[in-house]
Amino acid sequence: MSDEQTPQDDQSTAGDDAGDQSQGDDQAKADDQPKDDQPQGDDQGDQPSDGDKTLACEECGKDFTFTAGEQEFYEQKGFTPPKRCQECRQAKKESRRQETEVTCAGCGQQTTVPFIPTGDRPVYCRECFEKNKDQ
Repeated sequence: MSDEQTPQDDQSTAGDDAGDQSQGDDQAKADDQPKDDQPQGDDQGDQPSDGDKTLACEECGKDFTFTAGEQEFYEQKGFTPPKRCQECRQAKKESRRQETEVTCAGCGQQTTVPFIPTGDRPVYCRECFEKNKDQ
């Protein structure tokens, strides 16, 4: 049994001076470990760390991580915690942006603007806006 325990002991303790071959085996295993550990490291990156919370998106139902840093920021700003994952927040933000077709007050060309004009001020195409911006 002592022969069986010695190799196990050599493998489990990297700092032992048991022999050149066992150290060589340990080095070979150490070289292999980063390759084996990388996928695990990526998986662990998806798991919340201390202080992080896992929340469920109210739009898609997917779990997302509300990090401790984000929690601190939200608390400092007086914001409520997010109810949507990053992808759904971005999609909602994009859906709120309205493009309105207008006639440029400078050149008469049809263009679109990312707001609904109120009519009390002239609306310009990008080119005319840039020209009038400096005046």
